[in-house]
Amino acid sequence: MRVVRLTEDEWITLRDLRLRALTQDPDAFGSQLGREQGFRETHWRMRLRSSAWFAGYADADETPSGLVDVIEEPGAGPDDRHVVALWVAPERRRQGLGATLLDHACRWAQADGGTTVSLWVAQDATTAIAFYRAAGFVPTGTVMPHPRDASRLDERWSRSLG
Repeated sequence: MRVVRLTEDEWITLRDLRLRALTQDPDAFGSQLGREQGFRETHWRMRLRSSAWFAGYADADETPSGLVDVIEEPGAGPDDRHVVALWVAPERRRQGLGATLLDHACRWAQADGGTTVSLWVAQDATTAIAFYRAAGFVPTGTVMPHPRDASRLDERWSRSLG
């Protein structure tokens, strides 16, 4: 498996992966497909300038099968880095690509000065919760309504990079 940081010139790769993720797993994200389908090239390039997006390739695949984004979240502590999006194509799940992407994101966060990595996960997303728990994340107890469905709750999870 291989993980690469996407550059601004790879905006089409980001767009295609992100739209595929929103198409296949719309409930996993706070954003909506229709919203992001309307983004222009300048918006995709801005996303690549403003945060660290990584594409994951399984084995010898020429087409990326996964994606993770890490940001310095506004309002969070200066040593916290935040995973905004993690997605793996259904045909590549349970093969280690998600763990590889998350590990790469955590190593990047630490190299960027982070001492913790945080993320939000829906409390009813049992598979995602098991995945994050196995990766060393723990719930912080902070909850909020899901951005697109107030009947669901998201919980903030965190992992120390020490």
